Amino acid sequence: MTVPSLADYKTPRPWLTLGIFVVVVIGVGALIGTQSIPGEWYQSLAKPPFNPPNWIFGPVWFTLYVMIAVAGWRIWMVDPHSGAMKIWFAQMALNWAWSPVWFIGQMLWPAFAVIVALLALIVAFIVVARKYDKIAAWLFAPYLAWVSFASLLNFSIAALN
Repeated sequence: MTVPSLADYKTPRPWLTLGIFVVVVIGVGALIGTQSIPGEWYQSLAKPPFNPPNWIFGPVWFTLYVMIAVAGWRIWMVDPHSGAMKIWFAQMALNWAWSPVWFIGQMLWPAFAVIVALLALIVAFIVVARKYDKIAAWLFAPYLAWVSFASLLNFSIAALN
């Protein structure tokens, strides 16, 4: 399939739809982030030497959320009922579930199970989305890299504690 242009999209207001995707993805992510701030519990955990400073997570997730929203929007505009879109929604649910499991529930190994499932869905999205829109698939590449790193970090912290 060729890369679609805005003229190919089935909705009359593609920019409004993009705005909705961006606002929802960033908004829900920010809400969850404000409710699951790393506190004393997290600070007290043993961490591996490659643990990044806390300030890096906000800018990285903001950037990734924009890319995730754009990828979801692009697939939605091509086929909102596609398998790729179903995978996109499933990975968002797991993405948003991880912080409460980790920070609020303080459950290191269940959080690891969530992030491994998330990683699998990110890969599945890339594979399936390629058939609909190569740009949407590529927009998930940095997300795949970051969640791979975060999975290693989650595993390492769980193993150390």
